[in-house]
Amino acid sequence: MPQAIATPLVASVTATATSPPAAVPGARSGAGSDFAPLLRAVKEQGLLERRTGWYTRGITLNLLGLAAVISGVVLFGGSWWVLLLAPLLAVLSARTGFFGHDAGHAQITGDRRKSRLIQLFHANLLLGMSQEWWNDKHNRHHANPNHSEKDPDVEADVLVFAEKQAVGRTGARGWLTRHQAWLFFPLTTLEGIALKVYGFQSVFSKEAGARQSVSSRVLEGMLLFAHVAAYVTLLLTTMPLGIAVVFALIHQMLLGLHLGMAFAPNHKGMEVPDEEGEGGERWGHLRRQVLTSRNVRGGFLTDWFLGGLNYQIEHHLFPSMPRPHLRLAQPLVRAHCGTLGMAYTETGLVDSYRQVLSHLHKVGEPLRTSA
Repeated sequence: MPQAIATPLVASVTATATSPPAAVPGARSGAGSDFAPLLRAVKEQGLLERRTGWYTRGITLNLLGLAAVISGVVLFGGSWWVLLLAPLLAVLSARTGFFGHDAGHAQITGDRRKSRLIQLFHANLLLGMSQEWWNDKHNRHHANPNHSEKDPDVEADVLVFAEKQAVGRTGARGWLTRHQAWLFFPLTTLEGIALKVYGFQSVFSKEAGARQSVSSRVLEGMLLFAHVAAYVTLLLTTMPLGIAVVFALIHQMLLGLHLGMAFAPNHKGMEVPDEEGEGGERWGHLRRQVLTSRNVRGGFLTDWFLGGLNYQIEHHLFPSMPRPHLRLAQPLVRAHCGTLGMAYTETGLVDSYRQVLSHLHKVGEPLRTSA
């Protein structure tokens, strides 16, 4: 898809957006069909068509990179120099997670069975993360981003994302909330391990039996155990125990940090919708996805580092859109939002983290003033 398509994209959406601009940024322009002209323009430009070749090349290169790192571990496992491969493995593991994410959204192929197999391979086998657990959690997030009662990503847990969630937190949780802005990135280093723990808990929980067949749970469980067995065997058979432990810690902590840096800027600190929108009007799809999401500016390196999630607005509007098409759809979406007078939030990478940390600091303010 040539980059030159961006200009006709903007012209197309401008021509098809029939709703008049609103007086206030973010306000509804009327009917619930605000999204229809945008969807039509996207389809006309072929941006929802799959990019099988692009994904085939990307997945192949990632697998070759993983094979190269594993070979290096085998060759240099007896030396402390092998620890230099742990950060590289963390980066490749994050790529693996991004491909699993895309497969879960049917971005790679429209065939549900093939998408599931691709995701099982990347999530369960290569990462040790349950694809069923992830899909259930992530789909609920996409349906109601930043909704305090429906989005699992903003539920009160170790961290809280709204001041009302901070009320009444005492003891260790209260201390965490007071200092959560400072602790946010250190805590993300635990995410790689947490994803595995959540995966095992989900597969073997009673709740999983209600949404998964026995055969599906058995397959997921076998792949999760296979991942852990292969990972532990590789480390313990190629390097001394001490080096193996340090290697695993570096790998998992950097993986968690990388994933945290990719997901953190997307919604934290953005609008938090209630069940009903302003004036008692229910938020439509366009408003719900655009106003709760934040894009991150940048070029090729930003796209690569964040796995395309820097185009969060476009991804939320069109979850099945292939990753390489998100940047092509951005001018179209921005123009459509401008026509409607709807706020379109985009910032730099560093500033996105500043905004997230500022929001977390503000949420903990009531507990700090009352301490």
